[in-house]
Amino acid sequence: MLTLEQVKAKSQTRLAGVNPVIRQLGEALIERCYNKGIWVLITQGLRTYAEQDALYAQGRTKPGSIVTKVKGGYSIHNFGFAIDYALLLKDGKTASWDTKRDDNQDHKADFLQVAEEAKALGFEWGGDWKTFVDMPHLQMVFGLTTAQFRAGVRPTQAQLNAALSIIKPVAPSKEGEPMTAEEKKEFEQLKADVKALQKRVNINGDQTPPEAYHEALQAAKSVGAITTTNDKDQSYLKVIQTLFNAGFLEPRFIEMVRSYKGQV
Repeated sequence: MLTLEQVKAKSQTRLAGVNPVIRQLGEALIERCYNKGIWVLITQGLRTYAEQDALYAQGRTKPGSIVTKVKGGYSIHNFGFAIDYALLLKDGKTASWDTKRDDNQDHKADFLQVAEEAKALGFEWGGDWKTFVDMPHLQMVFGLTTAQFRAGVRPTQAQLNAALSIIKPVAPSKEGEPMTAEEKKEFEQLKADVKALQKRVNINGDQTPPEAYHEALQAAKSVGAITTTNDKDQSYLKVIQTLFNAGFLEPRFIEMVRSYKGQV
């Protein structure tokens, strides 16, 4: 019998790299379902454009079944605002996408109960889509289109705070005060997410157009992290984009780090 923390640990690799709000809501989903006797496994999180293109090729130019209808840059996974899930069976090793399983024996399909909990947390469920139904898929787009995401548009901080407030009230910023233990823990988790994402990036295969990183590069330049947006290779661009997605390049965050220097 796995503990909640052990079940959560099974999904940490895939949750690393997604937007921090999506990560926290994904963890909340795992916890809520665990309390119902359902173990959830996050099977997909952030995908690079190259990874998306490889998945698109499956069932078309490569062996396998078709599992996606979009190429790189046209999936919300490519921007860290989507996750996929499966049921983790009680052996603690096997993933199942059986939409009729009822392992907690409450006469309700476990897979659909996960979807219900996810929607209660604010996720959009791919099982509700009218075309190309995607049962394991969960996303939050905050009213944005994939075209806007590709152009560098992101949800506002107010939108992100509102999404997160369903599980954790957002406290007002207290500049100049020491970090609490919880704040330090979240800060360390963000740094760990960045490191984990760097290991997953397919530097040579990713053909992401440079303009896709425009907003992230401008943000990095505005806070003094870089002096020019030119001559950046793919690996560097990936790191900058990840820092931007995680909120590390917001002026308020930079000031907070400076004020807490020596404490973290």
